[in-house]
Amino acid sequence: MLKEILTSSVLSILCATQCFGQASGGASAVQPVLAMTAAHSWTSPTRAMLLDAAHAGPARLVAVGAHGIVLLSDDNGNSWRQARQVPSSATLSAVYFADARHGWAVGQWGIILASVDGGETWSLQRSDLSVDQPLFSVYFKDAQHGWASGLWSLLLATDDGGKTWKPQILPVSPGGKKADRNLFKIFAGRDGTLYIAAEQGLVLRSRDSGATWEYRSTGNKGSLWAGTAAADGSLFVGGLMGHLYRSADGGDTWTAVDSGSTGSITDLVADGKQIVGVGLDGFVLTGADNGEKFSPHQRADRAALTGVLIPEGSRTPVLLSKDGLMRVN
Repeated sequence: MLKEILTSSVLSILCATQCFGQASGGASAVQPVLAMTAAHSWTSPTRAMLLDAAHAGPARLVAVGAHGIVLLSDDNGNSWRQARQVPSSATLSAVYFADARHGWAVGQWGIILASVDGGETWSLQRSDLSVDQPLFSVYFKDAQHGWASGLWSLLLATDDGGKTWKPQILPVSPGGKKADRNLFKIFAGRDGTLYIAAEQGLVLRSRDSGATWEYRSTGNKGSLWAGTAAADGSLFVGGLMGHLYRSADGGDTWTAVDSGSTGSITDLVADGKQIVGVGLDGFVLTGADNGEKFSPHQRADRAALTGVLIPEGSRTPVLLSKDGLMRVN
């Protein structure tokens, strides 16, 4: 299980529903002072635990992970180097670029970092050292308007490029007394509608740029860790035990898709030609853009894969794992 695979510091970033009940105990292993300590240079940075990657324009890839590490590649992932300046050593769980220069990374202690030079240097926009309430995901529709989501229904929004971040009020969770679902992956449909993959098979949806949200059920009972939108407008979310769901009507209804995997899905991406997913136990899932059928492949090393990115103009994805960058078999 994931708890047995990853360290306690990353537990709070990746773990699913049953692990979050113990998140406060795991977080104690990470001292808040480290969050305000600049990330240092690593001898073998590509072997550090990496959790997410993003395109910074058509030419650059940016990956983030443990101890505040930020890696940059300008050759489709063939070689990587560390960013020059990162002001925090907190684990970074997600990264997103609105264009070639403006990007944001989020992680433990509610950290939000921003870059205006394509990821070369970063500055601190937000942190909350009073509680390790990590942020799991970040998305910007342009250089000014963005959202970050995380533990215990933490949802933040900005309309000034991150100079200020304001908490968003979510509706009461189905069957609950308050909004208490962990929000794992925020992404947008092709029409700009916002979605968040969450716990207990729930997907939150906003059709008004985050002003209001509603819960949509996939029919699954497990946590959903990943989500993406295909070129034809179809939506996909996946999570525990390889469960994968597709919606062709903007999230109104969801249909189970056979992923062929029993390893929990940690990331899904679409590039207009194919959909690729990765998961624990070394699973790599590939499917045509309509996503009606997926072909699973399990790596011989059973690496705990945490993220995937498809370089511009390439059909060979870059794989991220708890052991760093992985080559595609």
